[in-house]
Amino acid sequence: MNVSSDQEIESGNFAPRGWAVWPPNSIRVVDWNINRGLRLDSILEFLASTGVDLIILQEVDLNARRTNQRNIAREISQKLKMNYVFGREFQELTQGSRTSPAYHGQATLSRWPLSKPRILRFHQQSNFWRPHWFLPDIEPFQERIGGRMALISEVSIGDRTLVTYNLHLESRGDDTLRYSQLEESFNDARIYEVDTPIILAGDLNMDVSRSAAAAAARQAQFQSSFTQRPVPTTPAHSLFDRGRAIDWVFTRGPVQTTYPQVHNSVSGSDHYPLSVKLAFT
Repeated sequence: MNVSSDQEIESGNFAPRGWAVWPPNSIRVVDWNINRGLRLDSILEFLASTGVDLIILQEVDLNARRTNQRNIAREISQKLKMNYVFGREFQELTQGSRTSPAYHGQATLSRWPLSKPRILRFHQQSNFWRPHWFLPDIEPFQERIGGRMALISEVSIGDRTLVTYNLHLESRGDDTLRYSQLEESFNDARIYEVDTPIILAGDLNMDVSRSAAAAAARQAQFQSSFTQRPVPTTPAHSLFDRGRAIDWVFTRGPVQTTYPQVHNSVSGSDHYPLSVKLAFT
């Protein structure tokens, strides 16, 4: 296990070397907000059953009391024999201590080598999570240090390099804030040549098809893998709340996604996992 010098990125390698020798023309991708990893057994059961090659996870705990001080990203990687990078989104002040801090963030897992991980910390952030002197240090207030971000890394699949953007946009505030965070990710992706395959996925906390973000995605040459009527990616809570389409997968460059699916029978989180088949064109 390696931790970057700025202490915000952790990585580990558990994939057999043979995967790097025989690169495929297509891979299976799963994107999922796993709700801290509270139901880790159910999460592992689903992921192991899919034959997944690349996993993009949000809301992943590290050393938090609510998940028994486990390193969720590392445990999933070890069980599935994959490589991983984990980026710290927040330090969870009510889940750890000064001597043993707890974190919450995003993790990207791959059967192939992962390299050049970095964090894009969005300039526009909500003040909701910041600690305040007048709030008690208890879990319901979820006081945190950090901010929403994109975890970016490169996957080496044979002689191909796939760039991954793992996003978790703000859940508080309105779509204007989320749009600005998404636009930062699109602008950052401009540093890569147009023929570089990119997958951008995550919990965007908004229905992209019904906002200005849809036009921004097209302008940045990103295509949604779920082009039909958006399917809710969170469970329904009542007759009036049938769930929300807030988790998305986009691609740019010489790749094509097929078989998009929202696995709404999986109950390992308060979000459903999304899967696609990604082919290099």
